[in-house]
Amino acid sequence: QVQLVESGGGLVQPGGSLRLSCAANTTVFFIKAIGWYRQAPGKEREMVATVTTTGTISTTNYADSVQGRFTISRDDAQNTLFLQMNSLRSEDTAVYSCNINGVTHGPIHKWFDAWGQGTQVTVSS
Repeated sequence: QVQLVESGGGLVQPGGSLRLSCAANTTVFFIKAIGWYRQAPGKEREMVATVTTTGTISTTNYADSVQGRFTISRDDAQNTLFLQMNSLRSEDTAVYSCNINGVTHGPIHKWFDAWGQGTQVTVSS
């Protein structure tokens, strides 16, 4: 079973930066998509950034509100996803969760959709 653990959240002043990490407990055979999502109090969960692979093409998408400020990346050697967040604003305050959708290693390959437990990001002076 693929499990994800996020870290890196915390309290930061407006204009500051944070780097979120999402570590998987195992390697996987194939990754279809990775993503970061967030949910603010009283609001629906929203997509922050995703990378989706179709064939040999990977497509990165960002929410309009974070475009140019946030960057999603991954390090396969460390089984880790990252979200670099710069120029943070008070409206970025939320619980951030990571997601990986893919296929496990054998002997029987299985599709999985794993979510982290979430990490709190608070932007306030």
